[in-house]
Amino acid sequence: MDLKVIRYFIEIVDHCGFAKAAEAIHITQPALSKAINQLEDELDLILLERGKRGSQLKPTASGEVVYRYGMQLLKVKQEMHQELEAQRSLNAGELHLGLAPLGSAEIFAPVIARYRSLYPKIAMQLFVRGGIEQTIALKKREVELATGIISFDEEFEGFCIRRNPMVVVVPKQHPLASQPQLTLKQLEDTPQILFDEEYALHELVFSGCVKAGFIPKVATKVSHPDFGITLVAAGTGVMIMPGFIAERHAVAGVSRVPLSTDDLIWELSLFWRKGHPLSFAAQAMVALIREQLAAEPV
Repeated sequence: MDLKVIRYFIEIVDHCGFAKAAEAIHITQPALSKAINQLEDELDLILLERGKRGSQLKPTASGEVVYRYGMQLLKVKQEMHQELEAQRSLNAGELHLGLAPLGSAEIFAPVIARYRSLYPKIAMQLFVRGGIEQTIALKKREVELATGIISFDEEFEGFCIRRNPMVVVVPKQHPLASQPQLTLKQLEDTPQILFDEEYALHELVFSGCVKAGFIPKVATKVSHPDFGITLVAAGTGVMIMPGFIAERHAVAGVSRVPLSTDDLIWELSLFWRKGHPLSFAAQAMVALIREQLAAEPV
């Protein structure tokens, strides 16, 4: 059913005839009559009581129903356009953003603050979880944008937003602390503190060690870098993490030794489902992040 024809019908009822309705909506009277006849044929109903020439047209009982629901349909259509325009102008809408626990505070705090300043009417919800949970949340459409360590494939697309060398956090008295740089192979016999499996960094470090020719000796697993570094200071083992994270959570009694970039490097990406158009709110966030990257390259 064509809403344009429904509007024509409503105009006819409101103007009590074809002539005034045709003049109001700028259409010829024959074309208007044809449209209404087609609507009646489609519904297999008579919608207007056609009296003598010059008499006022009135809707039939069926016409009253079409008029009543037609008014609702046109109202909903108008409201839909208004809401879409509000989203387009970023005066309404929602943004569900998935953030990786590691690095998000340093990277996204200023971006989120600026976004809130520019688009205060966008409702923002943050989903802070490990990288693996981020991809699950995207698939379930719980978030629209996510961050994490990821290799783009046929399922996701995006771009790198932060690249940082890795370091090995070691006790200050450890023999490795005096090295100018370390390779993964040099950690073969040293117990390591790894992040929990829900973190993409766990898989990155574990796979890196396997690629270097050994299975890492896992002393324990943690979900927070500050706790892991404290365990390093206590002599539990060593821990691999991005340099700026290690610096942020630095404690007395540990040293940060650069890890060879040929072995590992930390890359955080912003990504979303491939082939799924982003909302206006999400597009605005992507634009802000790209703007920041242009000013501060990864």
